[in-house]
Amino acid sequence: MRTFTVLPGRPHTWPGMPPAARTVTEFLSRVRVTGDAAAAEQLMGTSVPAHQHLAERDETVVRTPREYAAHVRDMLEDHGPFRFEVDELLVEQDHVFVRWLQHGRLTTGGPDAPGRPLREAGSAVYHVAHGRIQEYWIQLDRLGDQLQR
Repeated sequence: MRTFTVLPGRPHTWPGMPPAARTVTEFLSRVRVTGDAAAAEQLMGTSVPAHQHLAERDETVVRTPREYAAHVRDMLEDHGPFRFEVDELLVEQDHVFVRWLQHGRLTTGGPDAPGRPLREAGSAVYHVAHGRIQEYWIQLDRLGDQLQR
């Protein structure tokens, strides 16, 4: 088990770290918490399917690295700067499982919303090939998100 806070631009490492884990921790620190499009181009495949397992339905969203980076920047606009804490990271060959808590504050919404704390729980399994994330499967607590708004 690996537990750490993702710091912008400072990938988490450990001795003997497998290459797939290195790619994912670099992605988390350079793209997932910053929205850096250039880093996304380096760390993601050209068209990355995100298989979203939601309680109400499953769906797959395919994004280019630039589209993914824009998606993160939208999250930053909605939540402001957030703290991204990995509470589990497991590696099996070319698949990396990450479970996290994301802590931020609402910046949009009704008159009482701005500034209110927002906590998101999620997990993803990333498939890494040739040093890039090629596909991932994600689960998010969307009900918890809605109850906090």
